[in-house]
Amino acid sequence: MLPTLDNADVILERRDDENLILMRAERFEAGASSLRIAARALAIVARRNGDLAEEVLAEELPWLTWLPDAERHECVRELLNHLIAGADTGELLPFARALTSWRSTAVVWSDPRLARELQGPFPGDGGEVTRPNGDV
Repeated sequence: MLPTLDNADVILERRDDENLILMRAERFEAGASSLRIAARALAIVARRNGDLAEEVLAEELPWLTWLPDAERHECVRELLNHLIAGADTGELLPFARALTSWRSTAVVWSDPRLARELQGPFPGDGGEVTRPNGDV
């Protein structure tokens, strides 16, 4: 066993793929267990006091202020659902993807001109696209 793993994780940097992290199972389980508890606690707060949950998330994610009210509520609900599911299963990529998506949406809303343009109407059906050549 690597002595470094006794007190820290090891990141294996790979040139041709994503990096890997080596850690002791006990450290991984402690993090996963802590995340499950925190996610469930936040979910309980959200069910009992949605405004407080939104306030807590807005403090951590200041870009939420750029979202219109209806979308901000939807964002908070969706992020909490993904976080709870991810904490329970250990699969946090859907949460990370939703977080990135909502952040991008908030950035668009921060520019009133761009937000108006992206809401349409859009003229016509767009240009004609030719079928690509080659095997499909």
